[in-house]
Amino acid sequence: MRVDLLTDAVDGLDEALAAVDGFDQVLVGGLLRPQPAQAAGLAGLADAVAGSPLAGRTAEAAEKTAARATDEDHFLVLAAARTALLGSVHDALVTRVEEAVGRPRAEETAASGAGAEHPVNLLAAARGWLCDLARTGWQGIDHELVGGAAPVVTAMLPEPGLRRLATLLDGFAAELAASCPGATLERIPVRRWADLWSRAMLLTLPGADRTAAVTEVTGRLLPLGVDLHEHATAVQAQVHAVFEPADGTTPRLVRAGVSAPKPDTVVGAGLWQLLRPHMSLLAAVSEGRAMELDAMPVTAEGDLIWDDAHATPGEPADAFVTARVALPTATAAPVTPVDRHPARIAVPVLLEGYTVEEEDDGLAFRVAGERLAVDTLRVPAAGPLTAEAVASSGACLGLLRWDAGEFVLQPLAVERTVRKKPVAVHAGAWAGGTADKAGVRAEKAATDAVTVLRERAGRLLRK
Repeated sequence: MRVDLLTDAVDGLDEALAAVDGFDQVLVGGLLRPQPAQAAGLAGLADAVAGSPLAGRTAEAAEKTAARATDEDHFLVLAAARTALLGSVHDALVTRVEEAVGRPRAEETAASGAGAEHPVNLLAAARGWLCDLARTGWQGIDHELVGGAAPVVTAMLPEPGLRRLATLLDGFAAELAASCPGATLERIPVRRWADLWSRAMLLTLPGADRTAAVTEVTGRLLPLGVDLHEHATAVQAQVHAVFEPADGTTPRLVRAGVSAPKPDTVVGAGLWQLLRPHMSLLAAVSEGRAMELDAMPVTAEGDLIWDDAHATPGEPADAFVTARVALPTATAAPVTPVDRHPARIAVPVLLEGYTVEEEDDGLAFRVAGERLAVDTLRVPAAGPLTAEAVASSGACLGLLRWDAGEFVLQPLAVERTVRKKPVAVHAGAWAGGTADKAGVRAEKAATDAVTVLRERAGRLLRK
């Protein structure tokens, strides 16, 4: 991999992000009574998309908003312009990654339709709440305003096609509620809240939830590693893998995800207990095995719609062998326009022949004289991989991401030399179970916590 390409400047990137930052600051103070600085931020967004099909409508929306004559359509246009601008940043960064790793994307596939029909009144209600947020601004939020999302979310949840938006609104409202009143905030997550607001606004458009075409695939799945995401009330594991079609066509990069709700007392290795019953692939990851798939559904974006009925355990498959042999020839799946965002970038790569540099803010790899930051904070506590293991490694299999203005590497597994022999350490090694003492203790603690919670819940139900 050519790390030097990852450190070179990308033309227009700083200007695009500056325009996004300018608009995001507009949302901090709110648009009820825009100030001159906010008008400048709106104009900067319009200028940034001046050469696109959104130019005319964005310029009009920016002008009307600055003049306090805005309506919901104008807010939608501004959200679309911001999303398109970040989408262009995503595409520029992905192109640079492709050049660095020498791995092309597959051709894009058209969406399967205009999406399901949803109650227009619920979409309008959600849009109205989001517009009220934009008018008030993050500094003006209070519990009454944030609480306006609750009845909308409650009405949406029974509709399967609206759960994506409902979940987003619910989580967004929870974050805002935890930060009320906004006037007392010392620090505002400006980019994050603007991201959530923009995405939610676009999802209130009929047809915005249209899905990519789903096909079925048969062949061999070779796991690379597990990316674990943990929150107070939920956990998700995403397995990155190479899929080799049975017909001998080009291998593909794919993902398989599983999520589960969780009590906040279940942490560390105990998280796997919540996920294992829903995906046999986790056991294969722990055992270092491939999976044989038969007519497994997969989206055009490379997401397997996992069903254990379509998968059987295969032969042993070392992740590092897969990374050295199959990964370089695998094509990456395209990304749908609404999902294009720099935070989404997560490209599996293998690095070897580096030296480790320990810095005040973490680790970095030096490859052919070029520095690549290593994000060990993303390494989950639910596995044996640690920052110390990464620091003593000679090979690293991980996800290339873009964060805080630079490319970083999130380790999924490393190879270390122990007694003159290479030993692999995987972040997801405990996914299917473990005999490791630390893992066993964590699993026992989680089992005890779940048992107590179930007993308490049973008592409440009996009352």
